[in-house]
Amino acid sequence: MSKQVRYWLINIVQTLLRVLPFPTRTGLIPIGRPGPEAPVLLTCNFQLTVERVQRALEGIDCWLLVANSRGVNVWCAATGGLLTNHDVIAALKTSGIEERVTHREVILPQLAATGIEGKVIRQKTHWKVVWGPVEAADIPAFLAAGKKKTAAMRTVTFPWPRRLEMAVAWAFPISLVTGLIACFVWRAALWPLIALVWAISLLTFLAFPLYQGWLDRKTKHLGFVFFDFGQGGVQLILWVLVMLVAVGSGWAAGALSWGYILRWGLASLLVVLMVSIDLMGSTPTYKSGLHEDRLLEVRLDEALCKGAAFCEDVCPANCFEVDRTRRLATRPRADACVQCGACIVQCPFDALSFAAPS
Repeated sequence: MSKQVRYWLINIVQTLLRVLPFPTRTGLIPIGRPGPEAPVLLTCNFQLTVERVQRALEGIDCWLLVANSRGVNVWCAATGGLLTNHDVIAALKTSGIEERVTHREVILPQLAATGIEGKVIRQKTHWKVVWGPVEAADIPAFLAAGKKKTAAMRTVTFPWPRRLEMAVAWAFPISLVTGLIACFVWRAALWPLIALVWAISLLTFLAFPLYQGWLDRKTKHLGFVFFDFGQGGVQLILWVLVMLVAVGSGWAAGALSWGYILRWGLASLLVVLMVSIDLMGSTPTYKSGLHEDRLLEVRLDEALCKGAAFCEDVCPANCFEVDRTRRLATRPRADACVQCGACIVQCPFDALSFAAPS
């Protein structure tokens, strides 16, 4: 199998089954012909991520260090506690990289900043942490610019190719489950139900920019696993009302039966679940309604701030600007904050914290 075919096969399979972890081997991968001064980059051991990072680094002599994230992508692993300080330290200390290079600087993916503390890595290993760009495709330009990021490199976006990828990632497993259930309770509607799953998933993600501003960002929601049922479980309430109407209509028409109830229940619940997909795991640009820290605000204590600019460097929403003259951070785009906490984790002076809205 050619390298190109293998790459696209991994992309297709792991996009369709994105909800599952796909761990690959951890350790050190030489890219090109790296020497002792070559840059060292670290990523997670989600196979699709490793493949995409390697592809982005083609033509660059460097070392790629793969840390154990339990086969989960960087954002989800760091946010969910699956990619930690310990995993990064273990990778640095057990991979043999310290014998291969003369410097002590490691480039970490920016989206890992929610769960990995740069200051702890420095204290424990004496390796300096540099936060790389959000997208692997920007790594060559980042390295060419002397490891400096532009605002665009720091900012998370959700372009249509990524939205399409996530639509497929959600639709495929849900359509499999739907098809399996339909085979037993409503075989005649098998393909229409599967088509419904794909249509709602595609619409949900491709139309995301149109309704993003309408999403409730201030209220705790009721949810379960991957599904956000809104404030007070409004989607579930609507589902119950739909079922009551369906049962009433069936009774009035003399068509009420357990099969009738199961069929209507399956179709209506399917719609409710699809429109209730929690988007947090799909894009860092949206903060889940299922977590209470979403209701908090990031507070800046100017008396403690020293203008270190780590907050500016790791914020995926580009909320911060640092006045280098006054050595003080500001938040001119605070409304864009998704409460990921990366700035709080990385501030070496504890000048940032979560607080209840005033």
